[in-house]
This record gives sequence, C-alpha cells and structure tokens, in this order.
Amino acid sequence: MFDAIYLCFAAAAWVIVGYKAVAWFRDRRNADLGLACVMTGGVATVFLFSAPSLYRWFDRLVGVANLAMVFLYSSVVVFAAGALVLLLRWTAGEGDAARARARAKARAAVGGVAALWAVAVTGFAVGRPDAVEHPRDFSTAYTGSPGVMLFLVLYLAIFGSSLAGLGMLCPRYAARLGRSWLARGLRVLAAGCWLGLVYCACKVIGFVLSWAGHEALWLSNGVAPLSASVAALLVLTGFALPAAGPRAAAWRRLRRLSPLWRTVTEETPEVTMERSAWSVRWPFADLEWRANRQMAEIRDVQRGIRSHVESDAVDVARERARAVSLDDRQLAAVAEAAALRRGLENRAVGHVPAHGADSVVVATGIEPAELGQEYEHLALVADVYHSSLVETVLTELRQRSSVSRS
Repeated sequence: MFDAIYLCFAAAAWVIVGYKAVAWFRDRRNADLGLACVMTGGVATVFLFSAPSLYRWFDRLVGVANLAMVFLYSSVVVFAAGALVLLLRWTAGEGDAARARARAKARAAVGGVAALWAVAVTGFAVGRPDAVEHPRDFSTAYTGSPGVMLFLVLYLAIFGSSLAGLGMLCPRYAARLGRSWLARGLRVLAAGCWLGLVYCACKVIGFVLSWAGHEALWLSNGVAPLSASVAALLVLTGFALPAAGPRAAAWRRLRRLSPLWRTVTEETPEVTMERSAWSVRWPFADLEWRANRQMAEIRDVQRGIRSHVESDAVDVARERARAVSLDDRQLAAVAEAAALRRGLENRAVGHVPAHGADSVVVATGIEPAELGQEYEHLALVADVYHSSLVETVLTELRQRSSVSRS
C-alpha cells in the first residue's frame, strides 16, 4: 500500500517538476521559478525514495544498506537550501547593490548547508552499525549510534530552520499580492512549512524520549511520517497553484461562456479567430487565451448589433428585473441578455429601429484589474440568456415594436 501511495505522489510531483522546468527554460532569467523547480524536484525525490520497495531495491543495487535514506534526506536538504536562497532573495530589498549582497549571502548559505551536510553524511558512513534495512523506522533503529544521530540531528536542524523562515515569510509576501493565485499558493506553502515543523518536533521529541528510556514509536514512526507526507503534499500544492489555479479558473470560464459564445457568434463567424491545431487536439491547451478570446468576441458581437437594439430596451429589461426583486448583478445580467437577444433577433430579420441603443453592455468596461468580475458578469448573462424573465422582456419589446410600426 505504501509503495502505491508514495509512487503515485512521486509521479504527480514529477509532472509538476516537468511543467515548471518547461516554464523555466522559456524564462531563464526568472531565478525564483528556477528555485521553485529545484525545490519541487527535491520533494518529488523524497516521495520516490519513500516507497519501501524502491528504497530496498536501490540499496540492493548499490550494495549499501539504508543508503537510500541518505538520498532521501539529501533531497530534503536540497529543498531546504532552495528555501534559504528564496528567503535571502525576497528579503534583499531593491537595487543592484542589494541584489548583489543577496547573491553573496545565498552562495554563503548554500556553502554552509553543503558543509554541514557533508559532516552529516560522514556521520552516517562511520556510525551505521549494521546492514539491516530500515525504510520505515530508521530514526528509531539507530538512536544508540552517535554517528547516525549526528546525521539525523543536522538534517532536522537544516530542514527545520529553512521551514521556519519560509513559513514566516510566505504569508507576509502573500499579503502584498492581494487575491491572486500566487498569494494563495504562498499561503498553502506556508501551511506545508508549519506542518513540516510538526514532523521535526515529533522526531526530536522521539529522540529525547528514547534516550530517557521511554520509546515512543507511535510518535517517531507514525505521527512524524504522516505529518511529513501531508506537509509535502501541501508544499507541492503551493508550488502548483500559481500555474494550475488560473488554468482551472479559465476552464470554468470556458465551460460557462461557451454556450453563449456559440450562440452569439453562430451567424457572425467573422469575429472569431481560428483555434490552433494543438488546442483542437488537446482541450486543455491555451485555456486562458481561449477564455479571453471568447469574452472579446462576445463583446465584438455586442458592438456590432447596437443599431439593431431599441434605445429603451435596456431600461425595459431593468424595470422588469426590479419588479421581481433581483439584485444589481442579476439585474445587469438580465438587461444585457435581453438586449443581446433582441439585437440578434432584429438583425436576423433586417430590422433597424429608428433610435438604436448607444451600448448594450451594461457592465463596466474591461479593465485588467477587473477581468474576473467581467468574466463573472458574462457568465451570469449566459446563465439567464434563455430565462423566462428575458423571454418576458422580449415579448414586450416585440409588442411595442409591432404597435410602433402599425
């Protein structure tokens, strides 16, 4: 069971690593993205070597018992070193001089971590007393071996200090970013760091109890690995959210906007752009671009039908919406849906009213900071496009148009 769980997590983690690596190769100047890629790779390797069968297979391959634990913990140290570099970069301040100081401190920090870890690995090499595999209880099996304990204590010190620093900094940095996916990712990453500290605390308490003659295997071999696994998942989620969140949001927008988009562009194919061959073959390609295009093309159609919509159509729709006590958002959506349907209907029969509408867009214009609200408004328009209330408004507009013509 543990093999299946950890290998599935490892596979998902390596997918995230691959995605981030591709993004980094496209933007090699983005050092933060490169660090995130390296740190995510460290977490993915931890999951890989946490699978007991792979752990034992690796040790049989190299002929050294528990050497897989060194690789597993080394991956955690790579993550910790990346976290320290991120901390130094984020707290460096502005200006070339500040960035130069941050780079110098980062090199010193990585060098210090490498030196400490070399001492830790040496302790493992000289202190390992037997050749028995311990993929699940390594920390409790060697509590009487000073060399292995040096290895474990240095590992926890490096890992815990990086987690504490990153866990404190991420929420502060996220507070500057508002309600963005990057901010959400940083907060989830911080939660993973704090839960990782629980893992470190469980291990240290387990050591102390063991030295005092009170074994607490349930703490060291049960609670600690469980908290570490959940923490690693939170860290991976935190790294994935800035990329996955906007794409998931774009997919939801596409699903909600597509029916309206297909309806309003059916008779005006000239406003639509041809999709790329890749997006035709893979439905999750170019999600944000396609969502933006659909919204822009709906707006293009609206601009093109203004002359076909009676100047008071929006006012009539607003009155009917107020009569059934709709809130402002729903009222705007009903008014815009009614005007849009009326314009398409009149254009289909070639009718141009004597006084056309100046605009059939009831919401505010598209501003970069308000794109989410604009999408939500158009999604509401799509939801009410075929509602009975809009049908009532259209019926009244048709009747008024017939009377005015007669």
